[in-house]
Amino acid sequence: MWQQLLDGLWATTPLEFIAVVFGIVSVLLSRIEHIGVYPTGIINTGIYIYLSLIAGLYAEASVNTYYTVMSVIGWVMWSKQRSDGEKLHISASTPTEWRNSLIFFVLSWVVLWYILQKYTNSTVPLADAFASATAYTGMWLMARKKLENWLWWIATNIAAIPLYFIKGYVFTSFQYLVFLVLAVMGWVEWRARIKASKNI
Repeated sequence: MWQQLLDGLWATTPLEFIAVVFGIVSVLLSRIEHIGVYPTGIINTGIYIYLSLIAGLYAEASVNTYYTVMSVIGWVMWSKQRSDGEKLHISASTPTEWRNSLIFFVLSWVVLWYILQKYTNSTVPLADAFASATAYTGMWLMARKKLENWLWWIATNIAAIPLYFIKGYVFTSFQYLVFLVLAVMGWVEWRARIKASKNI
């Protein structure tokens, strides 16, 4: 396995390397609430649409397309002011928002799995659909600056690490390992910010 990891890292294409670098920068910017998360993320997801398609990870290709669209929406939402003059701020999900997120996730997972199983030659339809459905949910919540977006990213990263590894994208698999660490740190940091804001 170690040899496979080394071989995979040496076989990394320049395109995959660029995507990984921009992906890591994007997550780092997200942690500190910097709007640069979106332009850097768009570069990352644009490249991964192509890479996912040629790897046969069709749900991952769809999720990267979704990321690109949601990055534009998030960019606008993070930029504009609300009616009270305030910009969008970090908040925790209410029970209703949690319920809606879970419904959104389950529906996404089932629909994606069905499409992959019935209409594609995917060899990992259940895992591919799961990774994508958690990512759909995480991106939706991130655009709204919801704390729980990090929990969904943690689930996405755990699923994506072996998914990309078995498809030969070892450096991308390593990227998701870095993302996993950053997502845990993001959760801790955003949670601390919410607590701090309540004490002001």
